[in-house]
Amino acid sequence: MSKPRLKVGVLFGGRSGEHAVSLMSARFVLSVLSPEKYEVTQIGITQEGAWLVGEGVLDAFLEGDYGQLSPVTMLPDPTRPGLQRLRAVEGGELLETLAELDVLFPVLHGTFGEDGTLQGVFEMAGVAYVGAGVLGSALGMDKGVFAEVMRAHGIPTVDNIVLLRSEIEEDMDAALDRAEAVGGYPLFIKPANLGSSVGVSKVKNRSDLLEGLMDAAQYDRRVLVQKGLEVREIEVSVLGNDRPEASVCGEVLPGEEFYSYEAKYHDERSQTVIPADIPPEVSDHIRDLAVRAFKAVDLAGLARVDFFIEKNSGDVYLNELNTMPGFTQISMYPKLWEASGLPSNELVDKLIELALERKAERDASKREYRREE
Repeated sequence: MSKPRLKVGVLFGGRSGEHAVSLMSARFVLSVLSPEKYEVTQIGITQEGAWLVGEGVLDAFLEGDYGQLSPVTMLPDPTRPGLQRLRAVEGGELLETLAELDVLFPVLHGTFGEDGTLQGVFEMAGVAYVGAGVLGSALGMDKGVFAEVMRAHGIPTVDNIVLLRSEIEEDMDAALDRAEAVGGYPLFIKPANLGSSVGVSKVKNRSDLLEGLMDAAQYDRRVLVQKGLEVREIEVSVLGNDRPEASVCGEVLPGEEFYSYEAKYHDERSQTVIPADIPPEVSDHIRDLAVRAFKAVDLAGLARVDFFIEKNSGDVYLNELNTMPGFTQISMYPKLWEASGLPSNELVDKLIELALERKAERDASKREYRREE
């Protein structure tokens, strides 16, 4: 007899500036999930936060036409598992179980998807899910706090500070002074809690700095100001739970001055080199740092860890970590594992397996304390 198919819910879209990237990632993940192994439910989340299901959800989201889709929700109540359909009835709405799910695969990037908020819902609901938990997601998401944790673990990072949106709005001159104290130009300005290079700018003077701070502050109330270096950009994929492993290293060769959103997703001049042309000892050092960073913030499932190699000194710096990296055809996370001998269909199988393993570990913890007489 064949094994029953696992019921997998794939979530995509979301309330983030990376909504469009999530749709591209979802298309790739859905294409490699075996229909023989999985019964897949597509769950789209609009930019307003509505959860929708139905026929061809991803296509509907790509076209921006939600008219034939139905609203659902997930209760933070493990005694009422699965998706709950919201059905209009006379006098209000009726909640009814639509489908139970064995595991959720949140292909969501950025806020309200990768920052621990959605993971908290999954934890309350008692469901298995792919990726990091609440703590790891939150720490990995905030670039400023993450850098502080890395420094506490002896992992080198580039000098930076965090400015609040309120500081920028209330006293721009003081904010500019603080930013310039990080180091000489150029500087990089980034929303602290966003990815896919959304809102990131390289600034070369005070006027550019003002514009960069204003732009980044549109996307997050915390803005990272990072010292600019002449670097090579190296990326590593990590896979696992308590015993994670690192892929081969890859190098990003952006078509623009840096790996901006346009360079990452739309500029055909941008290239990746896998494996990266770096000495074996440097590759081993970077892969070791990637695993150390993964463990330091208690991650699970997957992460892509981005590094800089300073061109003049050869020094290695950990730049940032992404707990739900892009899963598009051109994304480094699956490409690095492909080069390491793990094709994408086996990669998603492993991520689902790790999600179920992590849930079993959580369920092994006692939920109540009783004194022994």
